[in-house]
Amino acid sequence: MITVACKQFVRTDSNKQSCRLLLQNARPACCAFPSNEPRSRSQCTTTDFQTARRYVPRRTLMYVPGHDLKKLHKIPKLGVDCAVLECEDGVALNKKAEARENIRGMLDELGEVEGVDIAVRVNSVSSGLMEQDLNVIMTAQRLPETILLPKTDTVEDVILFTDRLRAALGDRTQGYCPHLITYVESAEGLMNMTDILRRAQAYSMEGVYNLDGVVFGSDDFCADIGAERSVDASELTYARQKIVMVAKGYRIQAIDMVFTDYKDAEGLRVQSEQGARKGYTGKQLIHPNQVSVVRDAFTPSSERVDWATELIYAFQEHQNSGVGAFTFRGNMVDKPLLLQARNVLHTVQNVKRL
Repeated sequence: MITVACKQFVRTDSNKQSCRLLLQNARPACCAFPSNEPRSRSQCTTTDFQTARRYVPRRTLMYVPGHDLKKLHKIPKLGVDCAVLECEDGVALNKKAEARENIRGMLDELGEVEGVDIAVRVNSVSSGLMEQDLNVIMTAQRLPETILLPKTDTVEDVILFTDRLRAALGDRTQGYCPHLITYVESAEGLMNMTDILRRAQAYSMEGVYNLDGVVFGSDDFCADIGAERSVDASELTYARQKIVMVAKGYRIQAIDMVFTDYKDAEGLRVQSEQGARKGYTGKQLIHPNQVSVVRDAFTPSSERVDWATELIYAFQEHQNSGVGAFTFRGNMVDKPLLLQARNVLHTVQNVKRL
């Protein structure tokens, strides 16, 4: 897989080997090295947790309401990295029971969809509906690869969710270790984010699940703090940056906020590229029309891949010759710039863009 990321700039076999070695010795900005090996409980409990987790790209994370079978059947054709079978906000209260049953059936019917993380978003702990969701959905023959827990405001929310998940799985906990993605949707959740992730990571070390990401629920967050939404989302600057910073501190993914005007492709492009520059690894979607714009924003361009590959090659050449600092395309190369280049190639490698 590593040679794929280097194929844009291949001069000699030694160059390819240099790329390979540099990538093997680097860790991505979030998450761990990818692997095609199936996840198991032993992987969750490794002493080196950060390097054991399989990387699952989620540039595009799209919600599909669980009560709508017609939309659920379209999942294989959506072209998204992560399809979220939805029990929460996208489902009316009188449709919750129907959504649970549909999702349980669709997990078995869909099976494994190549290149798509089949996920489920349950209702929040505070809703009083989460336990019912888990009790029904976790009886499916094929369990979801990822579980999303919305409105994760306190450490107690994580504790209760984990207890209920274990209870719903029963004896099946021995063979099942899903990814877990939590949400920040309130001021309380933002203040408690570090403690929440620390507890979730402790459960990950026990093999209950793999803490793998955080989602910014911006609409609920704005409502909670009384902010008025603007086109440039300037009122969310602090929260948006803190979320990505803390997520990266835990080496997990950060999924950016929803862009609600699905007909405004240009506005979506601007906000998506802004999120990618901030360090987010993906974005939430609410409409199929948003997929290609968001996917492109969170995937390095061919030009960016060329830059990264050539910089890494040049660095290795200077290292071999004993030369210290050097310039590349008019810039002095230092360690942070080299890490940026490595992250670009890791992203391409993980999403199989090239």
